[in-house]
Amino acid sequence: QRQLVESGGGLVQAGGSLRLSCVASGSMFSINAMGWYRQAPGKQRELVACITSDGSTNYADAVKGRFTISRDNAKNTVYLSMNSLKPEDSAVYYCNRGYYNNRFYPLNDWGQGTQVTVSS
Repeated sequence: QRQLVESGGGLVQAGGSLRLSCVASGSMFSINAMGWYRQAPGKQRELVACITSDGSTNYADAVKGRFTISRDNAKNTVYLSMNSLKPEDSAVYYCNRGYYNNRFYPLNDWGQGTQVTVSS
């Protein structure tokens, strides 16, 4: 059973919007911090946004003001709303569960991710 299932990616024009979803298995979702990462071809995976169990959020500078992370504990789901998308946002997006101590530490194996492609 996959522990993390991402969805919602697709092809969008620059300036457009997408909303990614990640459903996490298990009963401890509400106490976990959750993070969204992305990996573009030839680049390292990078943390885009994270949200703690109490709803505090942190964002990479590249997405501040454009992306919003949120969570629904009743649905074991974390979301990433992406607005004003740019071609450089194109990547495979992954979520992970973990804990936050000055930064986000992922705990699970990576899921399959969801592809986001932004055309210029």
